[in-house]
Amino acid sequence: MIDIGFIGLGTMGRPMAGHLLAAGHRVLLHDVAPVARELIAAGGVACKSAKEVAEEADAVIIMVPDTPHVEAVLFGKDGVAGGISKGKIVVDMSSISPLATKEFAKKIEALGADYLDAPVSGGEVGAKAASLTIMVGGPERAFGTMKPIFDKMGKNVTHVGANGDGQTTKVANQIIVALTIEAVSEALLFASKAGADPALVRKALMGGFASSRILEVHGERMVKRNFDPGFRIELHQKDLNLALEGARALGLSLPSTAVAQQLFSSCTAHGGKGWDHSAMVRALELMAGHEIAAA
Repeated sequence: MIDIGFIGLGTMGRPMAGHLLAAGHRVLLHDVAPVARELIAAGGVACKSAKEVAEEADAVIIMVPDTPHVEAVLFGKDGVAGGISKGKIVVDMSSISPLATKEFAKKIEALGADYLDAPVSGGEVGAKAASLTIMVGGPERAFGTMKPIFDKMGKNVTHVGANGDGQTTKVANQIIVALTIEAVSEALLFASKAGADPALVRKALMGGFASSRILEVHGERMVKRNFDPGFRIELHQKDLNLALEGARALGLSLPSTAVAQQLFSSCTAHGGKGWDHSAMVRALELMAGHEIAAA
């Protein structure tokens, strides 16, 4: 059983590392904040730096918010690159730039290690339930080694191609999620303004062709006015920025993605960057002068 390093123990990383400890792995832990007591109690080993994690572990998993954070963990002072050696594997499970990912992979491979980009979908709920969708880019051999590890954190694990393809898949996922949240928001706002009960409308739609996981989970949040963050608007904005930046580089137009980003920006302007992304509905409600349900 391989030793695993885990760097980034926030909302997502903490339960993910916990599953690996529960499975019996020796897990080397590092975070900008003190390592959670429950992880230490479960057998986790706290390390002083990312470099120390890389020196001790056979594979290093990174789960941090954005591209600059991954770069700092990898190549900053006392970073992973300073402790990695031939034959080891670096796995970035953050959601970051596909283009930057390709460059990071080249630098790590030059040190003799393999690199996988393996972003996830499923949010805090999926992390806690070990039911994440994991989309993986990178060498087949490294994926084969890490697949049993991924299976301890997720249920839908797919090798989608070369380095960067995992991150590209995650960006595509975030486009679909944002646009579906927008569609559910408009539908429930329309129903409510027309005088129908949005909770009953949602229930009826769950049995038809419009049914979706977003309608089920986020539609319920909208009706019940529960916008405590499972996935924060500011993080979804970061992902849509990656989509729009990539589209410009590729000469593409993504008009609906741009609209969704503007709705998130409206929420942020009203103090909502930390709201759950289902709160996109609040931007539409402000324009309509109508809330779909009472708080």
